[in-house]
Parts: sequence; C-alpha cells; structure tokens
Amino acid sequence: MILSFNIEYRTSWGEEIKVLGSVPELGSNMPGQAVPMHTVDGIHWTAEVEIGLPETKEIHYSYHVYRDGQAVRNEWNSLPRVLYVSDDPAKTYRLEDSWKNLPEQQYFYTSAFTESLLAHHDREAAPRGCQRSLVLKAYAPCIDSGHALAVCGSVDALGGWNPDKAILMSDANFPEWQVEIDASDLTFPLEYKFVLYKKEESRVVAWENNPNRYLADPKLGDAETLVVGDRYVYFSLPAWKGAGTAIPVFSLRSEGSFGVGDFGDLMKMIDWAVKTHQKAVQILPINDTTMTHSWTDSYPYSSISIYAFHPMYTDLRQLGTLDDREKMEQFEQRRQELNALPAIDYEAVNEAKWEYFRLIFAQEGEAVLASEDFRAFFETNKEWLQPYAVFSYLRDAHRTPNFREWPRYNDYRQEDIDTLCNPQSADYPHIAIYYYIQYQLHRQLLAATRHARANGVVLKGDIPIGISRNSVEAWKEPHYFNLNGQAGAPPDDFSANGQNWGLPTYNWDVMEQDGYAWWMKRFRKMSEYFDAYRIDHILGFFRIWEIPMDAVHGLLGQFVPALPMTREEIESYGLGFRPEFLKPYIHEYFLGQMFGPHTDYVKQTFIEPTDTWEVYRMRPEFDTQRKVEAYFDGKTDDDSVWIRDGLYALISDVLFVPDRNDPSKYHPRIGVQHDYIYRSLNDWEKAAFNRLYDHYYYHRHNDFWGQQAMKKLPQLTQSTRMLVCGEDLGMIPACVAWVMNELRILSLEIQRMPKDPSQEFGHPEWYPYRSVCTISTHDMSTLRGWWEEDAQQTQRYYNHALGHYGTAPAVATPELCEQVVRAHLTSNSMLSILSFQDWMSVDGQLRNPNVAEERINVPANPRHYWRYRMHLTLEQLMAADDLNNKIRQMIADSGR
Repeated sequence: MILSFNIEYRTSWGEEIKVLGSVPELGSNMPGQAVPMHTVDGIHWTAEVEIGLPETKEIHYSYHVYRDGQAVRNEWNSLPRVLYVSDDPAKTYRLEDSWKNLPEQQYFYTSAFTESLLAHHDREAAPRGCQRSLVLKAYAPCIDSGHALAVCGSVDALGGWNPDKAILMSDANFPEWQVEIDASDLTFPLEYKFVLYKKEESRVVAWENNPNRYLADPKLGDAETLVVGDRYVYFSLPAWKGAGTAIPVFSLRSEGSFGVGDFGDLMKMIDWAVKTHQKAVQILPINDTTMTHSWTDSYPYSSISIYAFHPMYTDLRQLGTLDDREKMEQFEQRRQELNALPAIDYEAVNEAKWEYFRLIFAQEGEAVLASEDFRAFFETNKEWLQPYAVFSYLRDAHRTPNFREWPRYNDYRQEDIDTLCNPQSADYPHIAIYYYIQYQLHRQLLAATRHARANGVVLKGDIPIGISRNSVEAWKEPHYFNLNGQAGAPPDDFSANGQNWGLPTYNWDVMEQDGYAWWMKRFRKMSEYFDAYRIDHILGFFRIWEIPMDAVHGLLGQFVPALPMTREEIESYGLGFRPEFLKPYIHEYFLGQMFGPHTDYVKQTFIEPTDTWEVYRMRPEFDTQRKVEAYFDGKTDDDSVWIRDGLYALISDVLFVPDRNDPSKYHPRIGVQHDYIYRSLNDWEKAAFNRLYDHYYYHRHNDFWGQQAMKKLPQLTQSTRMLVCGEDLGMIPACVAWVMNELRILSLEIQRMPKDPSQEFGHPEWYPYRSVCTISTHDMSTLRGWWEEDAQQTQRYYNHALGHYGTAPAVATPELCEQVVRAHLTSNSMLSILSFQDWMSVDGQLRNPNVAEERINVPANPRHYWRYRMHLTLEQLMAADDLNNKIRQMIADSGR
C-alpha cells in the first residue's frame, strides 16, 4: 500500500517538513523517526511511503516543521488526522492536505462539545472503500446529533445540485466528517458545497455560505483514492450559547449527604442542570487539603496533592453498610445531626467520615483491593498514589504536614516509598486505606462525569495556580518550586493589602527543561473527569506576585519574573534616589492618627527614635511583619488587632522594594501612593515617581510577560481537549487579552469588575463571545450581598446599569435580581455560568432569608472558614417547579 502525502506550506530557509504517523513506516509516532518530505520550491511538499496493511485499518498522522533535526513547529493536533484504509495491499492513497493551525473556533473542537454538548454518541461507520475513489473530508463541529453534514454538487453522483439527493457524510471521526465516492461515477472538473441535513425531517436546512468548491481532474489510477482534507465548514446559524451553575461540591446538600456535599450529590446537581436546561456545572478544586485535620484545612486552593481528591467528598452511601447494625445506627444518627446544620462543621464531618472509612475498610477493603478494577486503577495511578498515601500516613504519624520536621523520611527517596508500600510491611494497612479511598473517589467522580456527558452537561473543574509548601509535590519534586517565596496577588477589589496565599512559586526555568511535564501530567489527569476547566489566576502563567517569607500582607511583593530598575534608571525619571526609600517611613506627625490612645505604647514597645528629629524606626525584634504576627498570635481583642494592623502598615510603608535576586535593583512598591512615604515627597518627586510607576506597572513588561506566557500556555492548553477558561481578574497587563485570544482561551467577565477602567459597570451585551460571564464568584459577595454593601454604588448601578429612576431599594428584590440574571443570560458571552446563590435570588420564597450565609470566601481574610452550604436539599430543588420553570423559561428566552 502506498501513501502519497502532499501539503502546501511556505517554509523558511533551513526548514523542512516531515510527516509522522502511527505505523512503523511513518515513525510510529516517535518524532525522531519522522519521514522527510521533498520540495522544489520550499512551498509544495511531497512524500511517498510504502506501508504494510495496518491491523486497525486506521492510520493517524501529522505534519511537523524541522530545523537542524529538531521539530520547531507542530500543527494543531488535538484532533489527529485519521485515514481509514482498505485491505487491498495494491492500493494508493493520494492525500491532499493543508497545514492545520489552531482553528478560530477551536473551542468547538474541545471535548466539552464533542463529548457532551454536541456529542454524537451513535456514530456512523467509517466510509466503505472503493477501488478507485474520491474521499472528501471536512471539519464541522457545530452539528448536533440530530443533524448531519452532507455534500451536494454539480454531478449526478453528488446530487446534481438537488438538495434532496445530497450525499450524507460519516461522523465516525466527529467533528471531522467524510464521505467516499466511487470515482467511476464522477466526471471532472466538478463543483460542490457542504450542506446541513436534518435527520428527523430528511431534508437539507442550510447551505454553507461561501463560493462553490472546485475540483479539477485528479487523473486517478486504477487502484487510487484521492483524499481531499482540511476543509472547514461554516453555516449561517445563531451562535451557540449555554447557561450553567457554579457551586462548590462541599456546598451541595441532599437528604442523604453526611453534613457536606459529595460526589453522589454532584450527580443530583447534574440532574437539576438537565431539568432546568443548563449546560454546565462548575465546581471549585476538589483536591485533598488535609494538613492539620482542623477547620483551617477547609481552604480548597492549598492542596497536599495535585492528583488526590479530598476524602470528605466520598459518598458513604456507595461504600455499603456496616455489618455492625448498632454502629450503623449510630452513624445514621450522626449523619442526620451534621446534615441539619446550616453550614459545614468541617472537623466533625471529617472525623465521622474517617471513622466510617476505617470500619468499612476493615470489612470490605481486602476484597476491593483484590479486584481487577482496583488493580487497573492502581497501576495507572501508582506514580502519584503511593507517594500521596505514604505522605498522608507520615503526616498523621508525626502530627505535622511539614515533612522537614519528620525524624525520618524528610528527604524523599523512592526506595523508602517502595519499602513502606510493601504489602508485608507493618505500615501497609495504614497506607492501603488511602488507596481504597482514592479508588472509591475515582469511581464516584467518573460516574458523575459519565452521567454529565450522557446528558449533555459539561462538568467544569478548577486548577489552582499553586500548591502547598507542605505537600506531596514539594516533598517529592522540590526542584520545581521556589520554597523561599510566597505567591499572592497585588492589591485589588478583593483586598486593599493584596493577598498572601502562602503558597510557593514555580521554578519555571526548571519546568521548561522537561517540557513542563509536571503540568502536562496534571492537566491530563484532570481531563479524565472534566471537559472544561477554569485556570485559577491565569496571570500567574505570565508573572506571579511573590512576597518575601517575612511578610504577612501582599504589599511588599514583586512580580516574578520582572525587569527591576537600577538606581540610574530611577534617577533618569527625575527622582533622586535615597536609601531611605527602602526603609519604613515612620514619623511623629501621623503616629497619633494611626494608633490613637495606643500611640505611647507603640513608641515604648515596637519602635525607637533615630538620629533624625521625630523620625522612628522599627525595633529589631519587630522589624518584619512575621515578627509582629508572632507577637500578637492569639490576641484577638480589638485593641490588639488595631495595633497589629498599624504595625503591618508601618513596615510596608516603603517607596521601593529590592529585587529578590539582585538587591542593587529595585521595584516601586505597589499601591504606595496611599501611604505616608509617598505623601512625604514634594510635588516634583511625586510627579517623577508617578511617571516611573505608570511605566513600570503598565508598559514596561507587556512584551516580556506575553513571551513568558507563550512559552508555557500553548502546549499546556493543547495537551488535552478540555475547554479552557481563564480567571483573568486583577491587575491585568495589556498582553493578557492578546495571548488569551491567540490561544482561544475564554475570558471571565464580571459586571462589577469591568476590564475597561473607564467603566464602573460592564455591559454584558458588549462582552466578547469567547468568554464566560457571571454576576459573582466564590471570592465575592453574592448579588444580594453586594447590593447592601455600598448604597451609593448600588444607586448608580440601579440608575445607570439597570435603567431605573428614583431611589434604589435597600435590598435586591427578586424582580431586580431577575433583571440582572436576564441581562447576563442575554449577554454576548458563549457561557453564562451563575453562582447557585444568584440563581436562587430570583425566587422570593426559596432564596436564603439570611444574605450573609451565602458568602463563600472573603479573600482579605487568609484564615477564612470555607463552610457555605445550600440551605435547601437537592431533592427540594428538584421539586421546586415554579423556580425550575422560571429558570427554564429565562434560558429559553435568552436563546441559550
């Protein structure tokens, strides 16, 4: 069998095209074995390869640009080219291809659409082979299972331009369609168009909106097939739009859950989405965050493993009942008590569930671990599962997740893992229980995933930007992380002092050396369960806000990577550099304003005079925020908090921050215009500093940060077929929009946080199509909560955004909430995913009577307790006909 490859691609001097495929003659998908192509003009490339008959009758292949023996450019290959071949060894396939760039509508080629939203579960068979034939291939992803692609053309074999005789194409490789036509029935040249065919009505309902396609005489041999591929088909159809709900798994509540939402409840949430005609369910991270077994572990963005799920999400109902009837009755009583609470009792829930795990594992574990299904799961996940199980066992044995404090095993060694995980070791039963739990979580989430896909609902996950410094990854692969810094965010609408997440930052240079393998494995694991995901803080792939370890707030951070300023550059702006700019500015004139009746106590205890009149400095024992934090640890009275926060502010009152790698270079301190050191400058110095500051934060790094992102994001976002959504909030460099657009990443649009600084409120009808819009996120107050926070802002929103006259009501009425929800449903965004609380706001009878209970997180508080739960059960929600009918109708009215 002969394969004749032909592609048109303009190369640069020194470049060549190679073809790589799934059969041995095409390199068996090993880049080093790719087959070189030939050219006479650097544009038209050909290669003829003789192959044996493949067993599967399928050949996957792709084209690549090489320079000096290295692949320098790959075509978009999320959907590999598939050639279906016959069993005739004398056959020749002439392949006429075009280079595949990332499609403009790439999102429609993601698994969110092909496996869920527009999935074709019952596909047509591959085209039957003819001795001498023409194969037409076309990409058309926006066709649901009730329609098909067909071809209609100028010759009788293509219907003679009669749409009733159009030839249906096969969706065997959906979203690519293909048809094979016996060449003996064709006369050349010919013209044709692709048409949209409605199966139920057996008729063509649309023609593609472009000129006729033309095919000259290919002069086919007796046993030759011409394959014409890489055609993209577009119809004049309304843009696809969908609605969805965002809710953390822990917030779900059913009649049978154990005081916290679980993966069984997630199935019921998907059922509600189906009932209300929603197309997406979005959740927060579900990874294990267990460090201290206390409520502080409730923070879902600091996991101890990027792979393991939190044990509390296990649906105990699916594990079976205990043989001990008395124990079972006690658990049922405890379950009812915990499930009746208005919010999660994190510690009590996890303590009870772990007691159940130990009992059910003792009863069922041996049989489960001996099953074939478990063995398959174990072998596939062994690389992360064993280190995680050992870490969890040692964490509890030594009563700390800080592996640096363990008397043994503080340095990760694979031989230690193998010894501890030996089934004959005394430690094995304590380790194997984690295998059992993770296996059950895997099965339960996979069941929810399959349920969502079967019902046309996308399950959307969340990838946190960071990991905990006390995690399996930090223990096992510390070279990937900078453990001497803290990731966070500069000041924004969420937090005036910036955010300090306490997470280590990444050593991107090290990650680049192995092609970001750590991230690729992480994304691929996630794609087993999700068809869409939110990249938490996507700005972290451009640059991260890194805070010194001795800081508590985020104000003393700097962007990494960044281009710091030299002293000479600072002075070139007209600002004379002084060493005092690097030290906290503490002056007599404002101490009274800051500390009031505590001023004398502060002078006597925390600061000391300098040689300059009325100027002070921090005493050495209190010269960092961490030292101050330690001093006030456990002191929660109002006066202590007042003094502590004032001292934090004093320490961060500097004009410049030294670069973390080169202390002779500097970064202007973020947001310093609100502080006393800035006010101490004269007008000329302020003007100079403002010019410097504006250039540094809004112009200097645009190209640099764009290049950093383009090193990482293309291969990461294309390593799976999940739909990618970026959380692009905060201090957004100009390059972010370009990069996200280039990579077809959906942006996040929030009306009260518009991207345009000239607007106070965004306009949903102006949002880009390639976006997800929402009213509020888990980091914000809900619509009802926000309405009551700032009466003046609410008044402007009521008059200007909603178009009402008069005085705004003190609370957001169901009618006003419905107006806001409808505005978001009719927005231009592809997806409108609203928080569960905001959906509920439209119903005056069913919404939570206590607005304050609806808040999930307060980012300004690093010790916030994440414990919000639905106030209704999912069973009550399913039975709420008036609400469900209203939501269905609103979605239908919006065209979603």
